[in-house]
Amino acid sequence: MAGQLHGVASDAQLLLGFDSSTQGLKVSVVHKATLSVLHHVSISYDRDLPAYGTTNGVLHGPGQGEVSCPTVMIAAALDRVLEQLRSDGLPFSQVIAISGSGQQHGSVYWRNNAKSVLQQLDPARTLESQLGETVFSRMRSPIWMDSSTTKQCRELEEAASGPLALAKLTGSRAYERFTGNQIKKIVDTEAEVYAATERISLISSFMCSLFLGKYAHIDTSDGAGMNLMDLKEQRWSPLLLDAVDPSGALATKLGPAVPAHTVLGNVSHYMAARYGFAPNCAIVAWSGDNPNSVAGVGLHKPGDVCLSLGTSDTLFSIVEASKSNPGLEGHMFVNPVDPNSHMAMLCYKNGSLAREKVMERVAGSWTQFNKLLSESPPGNGGNIGFFFLEPEIVPPVLKAGIRRFDAEGHRVAHSFEPAVEARAIVEGQMLSLCLHGRRLGLQPKSIIATGGASVNPAITKIVADVFGAPVFTSTQSDSASVGAALRALHSWTCCERGWVPFEEACGKGTTELKVVAEPSAAATATYDKMLTVYDQLEQEVIHE
Repeated sequence: MAGQLHGVASDAQLLLGFDSSTQGLKVSVVHKATLSVLHHVSISYDRDLPAYGTTNGVLHGPGQGEVSCPTVMIAAALDRVLEQLRSDGLPFSQVIAISGSGQQHGSVYWRNNAKSVLQQLDPARTLESQLGETVFSRMRSPIWMDSSTTKQCRELEEAASGPLALAKLTGSRAYERFTGNQIKKIVDTEAEVYAATERISLISSFMCSLFLGKYAHIDTSDGAGMNLMDLKEQRWSPLLLDAVDPSGALATKLGPAVPAHTVLGNVSHYMAARYGFAPNCAIVAWSGDNPNSVAGVGLHKPGDVCLSLGTSDTLFSIVEASKSNPGLEGHMFVNPVDPNSHMAMLCYKNGSLAREKVMERVAGSWTQFNKLLSESPPGNGGNIGFFFLEPEIVPPVLKAGIRRFDAEGHRVAHSFEPAVEARAIVEGQMLSLCLHGRRLGLQPKSIIATGGASVNPAITKIVADVFGAPVFTSTQSDSASVGAALRALHSWTCCERGWVPFEEACGKGTTELKVVAEPSAAATATYDKMLTVYDQLEQEVIHE
């Protein structure tokens, strides 16, 4: 929805939901009474903020496995999006509540005394012009693609009495991208930066802070992705805080974690004066991108499953807290729309970008790529590929590269022929999701697919066949930003009336589902047999 925002009644109440993702920033404008999405605006870091020099929104290096983004760039994107909303005619004074989504695990380091700068921002100037080295002790934010903290992961697991014990405590074993390990690396290798840091935010709470004009609390759903929070108690674990920073300073630098439905305060003087937000516009705790997608696609009850086919491929579901059993694979987070249940998740680093690279190499267009998929049958003649353009999270493979195996399980040194190569990347990704999803206890009867690849019928057909379940897509795109707007409404309603279930506040949300792929019994049987071989080959790759 580009262009002017027309026809908004003067008495209409509006909600804003933001999504600060890996590659850009997006906002959705939602009508409170009808829950219709009236407008959206998006900014691409590479296209719209080229001065920051990112590729796909990130910077690689300088160290091995290090991936980050310029912190100021994220604020600059917010400037651009808000200015575009003003240009499009958004009546800011009618916005009653705001929340947002941030790429999970990314962290921001506020310099000592930065709080006073945040409280005294000049409404005549942009955020970008007022935030810099005087505000941040570290100008780059480590993000979820970073894989440089293996040493810190092992040390944190040792402090917790092993990886399984850490998973039982926090919901996940130690992962390189998880924020606690990123912080520990800074404690270990950049002591002067850590000493100069007053507050550590996640990307989500950082963006929320820009609306509040003060430090925003981390919410317990996004906070569960840090390897620092006691999942059962929903508060920071003293054992793990001490393992990261024995001086005892980390608890103060993090501040307390709060439930995702918490209204943290009203919009700042800066935002009210610069854009015309009403002074009583509520700012709701922001959360991670995957937790917000839970709200956006309508996952409410145990057993609901969603597959997000985006920059990362992510499989997530709702489970009862009493039945939650974190293990060595996948993650358990706090459900952002119901703190009494959990969100199970598997996250793969090599998602759409890996598919795009193969598409460009063998086909040149998605139309031709889909044609190639149709030229090789389900099962791909027994040929299997592992396409890790980046170090992978699931399975844990730190050495990037492509591994190919023929039907006899022998390594193939060269590329497959184009049709086999095209099917190999899609089948390989979906077989891994199915295999590890089953280990996490997920047996979907249906799957809601979101993300860019969810519009590709050839890919969703393979999803349906591998999982043996029909695939639905939502009529509403932008699940993270729309989910954030719905969470804003839920929190606003809870503030007005006391706790109410998400479904009571938001109904069915903004979305309707439609079936886009049905499984073939013969294809599903082929893939079920293939899973055993795939598992064996995956173990070989892991133990190279």
